[in-house]
Amino acid sequence: MNFVSGLTKGKAAYWVSTGLLCLFYGIQVFFYLTQRPMIEEAYAWFGYPAYLIDILIVAKIAAPLAILSRLSVRLSDLAYAGVFYHLLLAISAHLNAGDSGYAPAVLMLVLLVVSFLTPNTGRKNASPNVPNAFGLNA
Repeated sequence: MNFVSGLTKGKAAYWVSTGLLCLFYGIQVFFYLTQRPMIEEAYAWFGYPAYLIDILIVAKIAAPLAILSRLSVRLSDLAYAGVFYHLLLAISAHLNAGDSGYAPAVLMLVLLVVSFLTPNTGRKNASPNVPNAFGLNA
């Protein structure tokens, strides 16, 4: 009951959005590792080289770890930036290819924005780079 009484809208928004975002990235890593031929085929269809998959596996593990651990606020904020650009590029790739596979990336982009705008409500180490969006960081 103590946890629920200390739960604010900002904390709930932060932990739900951050948890879902990190879960989605974890699922992607799982599929990159277990469905490699299918992922390589998809990347080839987009015109991307297969070696990007290995780089993205590392990035999709490191970014959520940096965001969740928040050992360094700077590193966490840098991970947010990396994820932001990755999602923009994913959306762009799908739109330019003319397919409708961009919806998950758009959903994750929304989760990323909510997660980035609300960490100061749910974490001890406040980020100086986060604006007080919607009064949630107060």
